[in-house]
Amino acid sequence: MQELPRFNPAGTNEAIISDALGRGPDMQLGSREDGWQLCRWRQFVGSYTVPALPEPLYTMHIAGQQHNRTWLNGGWSEHASMPGCATIVPSGQQTGWLVDGELDVVTLSVSSQQLQRAPAADQFRTMRFAFSDPLGAALTRQVLSELYAPQSAEREVYIGALVNALKAHILRGANSVTAQDIPISSFSSYRIHHVMNAILQKPEAQHSLEEMSAVAGLTPSHFCRVFRKATGLSPHQYVMKTRLDKAQQMLHQSDLSIAAISESLGFTSQSHFTRAFRQFTGEAPSDFRKRTRN
Repeated sequence: MQELPRFNPAGTNEAIISDALGRGPDMQLGSREDGWQLCRWRQFVGSYTVPALPEPLYTMHIAGQQHNRTWLNGGWSEHASMPGCATIVPSGQQTGWLVDGELDVVTLSVSSQQLQRAPAADQFRTMRFAFSDPLGAALTRQVLSELYAPQSAEREVYIGALVNALKAHILRGANSVTAQDIPISSFSSYRIHHVMNAILQKPEAQHSLEEMSAVAGLTPSHFCRVFRKATGLSPHQYVMKTRLDKAQQMLHQSDLSIAAISESLGFTSQSHFTRAFRQFTGEAPSDFRKRTRN
């Protein structure tokens, strides 16, 4: 494994991302022999356009804000990224990003030559945004923990092996193994992410505590404790926040009436929606729509 300069030559994934962010990565290493480059990026906020990259890119969201979005179909995505989510950006595709606070991500660039032999090469031809990848997250965090350990020859070999394992996982098809396929008894971490993704995809659904805890394979009380530790919110608060995040997007981007938005997001009444929205944002839905459209 060879430590690389802080900024790569012009035209590489890392140089293009550095130009878009206005800063280089916090940490960077790579292996020319194994065809990968890994970087850690932290503390950037705002909206960015990243030009098309020459090589496919795998990104793991490690820490920081939980509601970062990408530009899709003429608007910011309804689905948001959170810690533990992975994103695959294909080569040759310009992307847009909205970061609402400090962020901590790790990127892994994979040589296109590696993809020619990959069983799951098709997954790199289209954008895959914010999907749950527990194994990718675990490998990435282990790489980071080793990078800040005392230097030694054994450490260098181990880090290289870990990144190659992460690369192999991606090339095989990240997230191709479901929790039900793994022959162990507890999958709570994976299932918590599954519950969170289900809420993000359909915030208007009922999402009862009993149903969510059953999906996670935990008792309701244990599920609440684990969920709050993972998100900082109770399951009910997370559902409500997700609905209100989407409400803000709909108020800004659509012409639907407030009553229609309230009904589409599963609120019991327009007055319930208005009270919740005011508590969440400090203003009424009508005032928010007027302010954000001026």
